[in-house]
Amino acid sequence: MKAVCWHGTGDVRVERVPDPTILNDGDVILQVTSTAICGSDLHLYNGYIPTMQAGDILGHEFMGIVVEKGPGVRNLEIGDRVAIPFNIACGSCYFCEHELWSLCDNSNPNAGMAEAMYGQSSSGFFGYSHLFGGFAGGQAEYVRVPFADVGALKIPPELRDDQVLFLTDIFPTGYMAAENAEIRPGDVVAVWGCGPVGQFTIRSAFMLGAERVIAIDRVPERLRMAEDGGAEAVNYEHEDDLIQTLKDMTGGRGPDACIDAVGLEAHAGGLPGLYDRVKQATRMETGRPHATRQAIQACRKGGVVSIPGVFGGFVDKFPLGIAFSKGLKLKMGQTHVHRYLRPLLERVQRGDIDPSFVITHRLKLEDAPKAYKIFRDKKDNCIKVVLSP
Repeated sequence: MKAVCWHGTGDVRVERVPDPTILNDGDVILQVTSTAICGSDLHLYNGYIPTMQAGDILGHEFMGIVVEKGPGVRNLEIGDRVAIPFNIACGSCYFCEHELWSLCDNSNPNAGMAEAMYGQSSSGFFGYSHLFGGFAGGQAEYVRVPFADVGALKIPPELRDDQVLFLTDIFPTGYMAAENAEIRPGDVVAVWGCGPVGQFTIRSAFMLGAERVIAIDRVPERLRMAEDGGAEAVNYEHEDDLIQTLKDMTGGRGPDACIDAVGLEAHAGGLPGLYDRVKQATRMETGRPHATRQAIQACRKGGVVSIPGVFGGFVDKFPLGIAFSKGLKLKMGQTHVHRYLRPLLERVQRGDIDPSFVITHRLKLEDAPKAYKIFRDKKDNCIKVVLSP
């Protein structure tokens, strides 16, 4: 089969690789019908996530048709069309039973590696390094799905792939980010980063009752899309003092909730940006937390800072004293996708949202190297790429 394979920083290739096979009773083999490039994939592309190996198959946002299943699979049949969460969960451990699906105890075969780095292991992830299990991803013609009875969501035939593909990751991620922000009717929410996750965060914040959403970015097409979703756009490159601007927009109080949808590759100008870039390049810190710092500084006293943006390890100059003195609540973590699959599918079916709004580029799987480059470099007004195997 053809698959998108990682070969180093800035080097992905479409190659012929062996077809996946059933390894465990609970596996299915999926023929992939749609797959996407996620902003998190760019962390791999840019070389910031360790334990990648040449030839690893990328991709954790995918859906398709069941073409083979193991003898232990009870809830799926050959021919079922399904969407698959990016995180893999066993369904029976303590964390799965408490709907903390991304923290599953049993799905990461390399848990010891993750424990050495983080103290405890998360679940396994598709296509996201050997630190998270070394599972082949879904930017391919076929993919093996473990614990398929637990994760796979059957898709009604009347819905298009592009309406449900993002249930696998970025729609639940944006929704959980807004949910973590503990939004109450009338709240003002500020969102740093208007990439795909930020766009879903904006729309989810309104679904959960926000009165106003302030969208912060520097890329014009992203800010326009945010405005299309009802947000007030702020280009931080045009602001002398972003924190003061946000105070001015909220009567001097600050936003009720601040959401960092950027993560470890945040951009910043001046000395703070140079500091973080040098420290990250020399591996003296593993992420650039500029957006998180600003979110903590901007949030009103007693507010909430939600962090869906991915971080990989240690960061510098984290303003813990500010968070403490302002009595802020910080909530973060990988998305528990399984928890949101059916509720968000129902929102799509009701017409509350058509997630396909975020797609700007539709390309063939063979075009993946080009797609990664234009997505990373923000060329051709690229916000979200969907690939067709």
